[in-house]
Amino acid sequence: MDTRSAAWDTYSKSKPHRRTVNSVGETTWFNWTQYPDHGPGAGQLALVPGGRVLDLGCGSGGNLAHLSTLGMHAVGVDLSPVQLAKARERWSGVAGMELHRGEALDFLASAEPFAAIYSVFGAAYFTDPALMLPAVFAKLRPGAVFAMSQQPAVEGCYGCQASYIPRGPDEDPAVVKRWDYPVEEWPVLLREHGFRDCSARILPAPATGKRRLGTLMVRAVRED
Repeated sequence: MDTRSAAWDTYSKSKPHRRTVNSVGETTWFNWTQYPDHGPGAGQLALVPGGRVLDLGCGSGGNLAHLSTLGMHAVGVDLSPVQLAKARERWSGVAGMELHRGEALDFLASAEPFAAIYSVFGAAYFTDPALMLPAVFAKLRPGAVFAMSQQPAVEGCYGCQASYIPRGPDEDPAVVKRWDYPVEEWPVLLREHGFRDCSARILPAPATGKRRLGTLMVRAVRED
């Protein structure tokens, strides 16, 4: 089995299903950050109902399910069969979802254009932006949004980094690569690949709770 696929299977098994309802009683919702009920919603994608939207690294499908309830044709791709099985089990009653197993870049190469593409701590975080950004740009409709969120970079630790995923007390952790850059560098990278209205910011952690690490939020638009 592909080592990255196995790593994300392990990660999936360590995570519970998304809650049945959120703090305001919604059964589906969009979440960009690592904190529940925090941060901006699906409005970041500027979607029009009926369009096709792609989640790169869709995991267990919670964000996709929400977009489906908004009338979108919500497409997700993920390396982990365990994650996709969780998505199919949890959201079996939600119409409009389409799930695929595979590499994000391979999927993009053969896909039709989308009304928006996004990644929440997903494949865009774990793929070299020199490869990901042109692949995303090529599959966005003119004027469509690309948005992603991930952990902010550790100062001085830029470029390709290693993430370690625990696999139990008797096994070495699985290792996957991720790409980190200073917040001010992301708009430069996006513009270099043809995007406009490029922005990057750190969403602060919630005011309550002990964790203070924010979330990097990146957004750009394909040229018309």
